[in-house]
Amino acid sequence: MIKKLMSKLMDKFLTGIFKRKKKIRLGLYGPPNGGKTTLANKICEDWLGKGNAMGTVSAIEHETREVTVKEQIIVKSKDNKKEIEFTLADTPGIATRIDYEDFMKKGMKAKEAKKRAKEATKGVIDAIKWLDEMDCVIVVLDSTKDPYSQVNITIIGNLAARDIPVLVVANKIDMKKANVKKIENAFPQYSVVPISAKKGKNIEKFYESLFEVAD
Repeated sequence: MIKKLMSKLMDKFLTGIFKRKKKIRLGLYGPPNGGKTTLANKICEDWLGKGNAMGTVSAIEHETREVTVKEQIIVKSKDNKKEIEFTLADTPGIATRIDYEDFMKKGMKAKEAKKRAKEATKGVIDAIKWLDEMDCVIVVLDSTKDPYSQVNITIIGNLAARDIPVLVVANKIDMKKANVKKIENAFPQYSVVPISAKKGKNIEKFYESLFEVAD
């Protein structure tokens, strides 16, 4: 009896240690130009200080073509009673089709466009592979666009198959065409937080929501 009790207490103790030591790996996922890198930059500058931006933002799709990682980011709750430390991974935009001609339409020359398309394709493959490394994922969606897309369904399907905790961010709520309700209706199984990563609007609500998804 005593032996069993001691064994249970030891298991509980060890579990507590490993839980405390576990580093959370948080991934930013979504389609191209949803605002992942803008949000990543906002997180890093808010909690690591100015000059700690993760990547470059561009109006042309697939500016981010490699997984970028920033370690030891600590986010604190509003009352300073809770905090989470995580490694943040900003991933390339997921796409089901990448055509170099689309980049040429944005003003790129053929050689540059083909190079970008090749790198973007590799980036998508790498991003999906990195899902196996994630403890939780923030799906960043452009709230001005239709959420019922093949890309979004593919992303959510991959996450559901891996049973990864998810928080959906409805970004760009500062835009007139923003429709957060449509995103909520599209993915009712997940919490949806409306924000403007660019303007910092509702960003405190986003940070508070991180504690729920990372719990």
